[in-house]
Amino acid sequence: MSALGRHILVEFYGCAANVLNDVVQVEQSMVNAAKAADATVINSTFHHFSPFGISGVVVIQESHLAIHTWPEYQYAAVDLFTCGEEVNPWVAYDFLKEAFKAEHGSSMELKRGQLHLLDKSDIKLADMRNNMAESQNPAEKVPKQTRNVWFTDKDENTALSLRHKGERLYRKQSPYQLVEIYDTIAYGKMLSIDNMVMTTEKDEYGYHEMITHVPMLTHGNIKHALVIGGGDGGSVREILRHESVEKVTMVEIDECVIEASKLHLPNISAAFDNPKLDLQIKDGIQFLADAPNEIYDLIIVDSTDPYGPAEGLFSIDFYKNAYRALKPNGILVTQSESPRFGAKAFKDCFACYRSIFGQSNVHCYLAFIPTYPSGMWAFSYSSKGTVDPLENLDYKQAESFARKHNLQYYNAAVHMGAFALPTYVKNMLRGEVLVES
Repeated sequence: MSALGRHILVEFYGCAANVLNDVVQVEQSMVNAAKAADATVINSTFHHFSPFGISGVVVIQESHLAIHTWPEYQYAAVDLFTCGEEVNPWVAYDFLKEAFKAEHGSSMELKRGQLHLLDKSDIKLADMRNNMAESQNPAEKVPKQTRNVWFTDKDENTALSLRHKGERLYRKQSPYQLVEIYDTIAYGKMLSIDNMVMTTEKDEYGYHEMITHVPMLTHGNIKHALVIGGGDGGSVREILRHESVEKVTMVEIDECVIEASKLHLPNISAAFDNPKLDLQIKDGIQFLADAPNEIYDLIIVDSTDPYGPAEGLFSIDFYKNAYRALKPNGILVTQSESPRFGAKAFKDCFACYRSIFGQSNVHCYLAFIPTYPSGMWAFSYSSKGTVDPLENLDYKQAESFARKHNLQYYNAAVHMGAFALPTYVKNMLRGEVLVES
């Protein structure tokens, strides 16, 4: 061999865009390409950037394979670097061209560390290898492969990255959105929709306990509740902890969310078989438009962000229908975005609620969910009547309920404190802070 290493710079054109935007598939293809070339894989680290693009590297005992993809251009740039004579990088090239369904590729091979330009030291490498071999446990002679595959929820200014185990547990493109389940290292199994974190096993209780028990324990006698969205089942699970409830109607537009949650999030979706649940796969906007007057004690809008199928859930007509469908003293609770990073949607929501329910009957409260943008998340509490989220709380009853059901986030003190807002949030709700669109 005339050089220490072979370095192939590769460009793949006309690739399958969906493949280049699939971090699991790209990582597996790169690892398998290395193995096909008889390389020994040590480690793989891959990140997906929302909405487009993947960067990653496979470290092999003989050097590395690296990639960055531009799915929107059906293009991938790849480095194949191998040392020694045993690994043929062109085998990896052919494997990846087929895996990415590339129409064509261009490449340039460089000889790295050309031997005629190098002076070899007098280190006796053979003796060093023998000494290492004698000191090693036989099981340690073959390096153990490790994986660092990352899911990234990203917008133009911020990002949250979660490491996961590499395999995707669920993936379906429904008529409405892309639904996926990953098994993350830090937060357990995670539901994502359109590459955004929806819920995780480790922090879901903060969201689901606060969106439900705050209204349930201030109303005091909710018999019929309506949940719009909430396909993971967490809100229904919490509502049905209350003995007063006779019926919960849940309206979810996307059956794939329910299917994914039943298969892989059993603790969150545990109440889907409860006989008190009336589950309907329908458009929540149309369902509420067709609902009779004054039928529900509580309406919870457990929706995604105001895009795609959830966009209509952030309209004045929708909330007018919610008001009409609530009984006297009924309560509407919604997730209302991050005051910090969803500021415009946050302000618009509360202005809408107050125009319908009245200024004094709409309240904001906060909870902290680490995997949501900024960690701080807002909820709205809108009362059709005289029910107040603080004055109507039976503190001892709330404490007893939280202990009885072993709640992990909600308790009476947290209930009271959730309505104590930071000054900048108060100012936003008063209209004193200019929010850029």
